[in-house]
Amino acid sequence: MIGLPKSTEFNKRIPKQKFYENMEISSVIKQIFVEQIKMIYWRNKIAVSTTNLATGHDVTEIEVFEIRLNHSELDERVLRQIDREIPYHILFLLEYERKYQAWIGYKEIAVTGNKRIKLGGYYHTDWENGDKLSLRMEGLSLDAVYENFVRQIAGDKLKKETSDESLKESVAKDEKKKQLEKQINALTVKIHKEKQLNKQVELSNQLKILKKKLEVTS
Repeated sequence: MIGLPKSTEFNKRIPKQKFYENMEISSVIKQIFVEQIKMIYWRNKIAVSTTNLATGHDVTEIEVFEIRLNHSELDERVLRQIDREIPYHILFLLEYERKYQAWIGYKEIAVTGNKRIKLGGYYHTDWENGDKLSLRMEGLSLDAVYENFVRQIAGDKLKKETSDESLKESVAKDEKKKQLEKQINALTVKIHKEKQLNKQVELSNQLKILKKKLEVTS
């Protein structure tokens, strides 16, 4: 479907119960697994042993999971739960009525320390027919392939400003942009609700500052 080498194919069905029966998760997340997910397949394993790629400094394997859904939406908390439990980088393919979305989260795995996994935001494609969803496995190392997957899926959201801009820097800029947009939306609502003119002016000045910051970030 996404044109990965045959040597990476694994194609093993994983009972969805395995993702919540032996994990300490809330009843809410368990219910989401039960209601929203139909089946889970481990489709590919991208590693040194299955490709001619060099091992990465940060990425040692990339797993490809296909999640077949009962509805056209999946609560992002499910992906976060799976990502937290599996110490590898994961590319998710969501399937519903023969259409697919690719999802991937920015994931850092620490070598030392108590908190081994740090998850950032998730990026995804639009729904596409299986034959139209295409991801290129580009790069000479697992680090490079993972970065290119993230950038392909995110599109313009993670567009580089300089050739040496790292994925971590691009993600940090995008997160900052999202925070500013959230603050701008909240402040705009607050201004519309405010009855006192002097407070409206004060809030409007704050809004101008935030919008200028957003212009610099974008």
